[in-house]
Amino acid sequence: QVQLVESGGGLVQAGGSLRLSCTGPGRTVSSYIMGWFRQAPGKEREFVAHIRWNDITYYAESVKGRFTISRDNAKNTVYLQMSSLKPEDTALYYCAASSDITTLTMAYRYWGQGTQVTVSS
Repeated sequence: QVQLVESGGGLVQAGGSLRLSCTGPGRTVSSYIMGWFRQAPGKEREFVAHIRWNDITYYAESVKGRFTISRDNAKNTVYLQMSSLKPEDTALYYCAASSDITTLTMAYRYWGQGTQVTVSS
């Protein structure tokens, strides 16, 4: 069982920035496709971004140009740098690991508990 742990969430004003971190055991971050998802109250969990083994990244249209996913294999950590935050970015943010290059939630095998991001207007 792979345990992922997110951190870095908080309350920020619109236009501000936050950096989320997700740490996994062993070589999790370097061995899987690492993704970020989010879930707002009353809504389904949605894909935000993922990063492949070769550092190729992919983003949801709603965050493209504002969010950046990256990872540090030596620290077993994946990051989500969020800038120009909007109130609609408010959600519980999860990191997840998959063996497939996909945006589908069901394809991600391992999940963290989530970290709350709240953007005030």
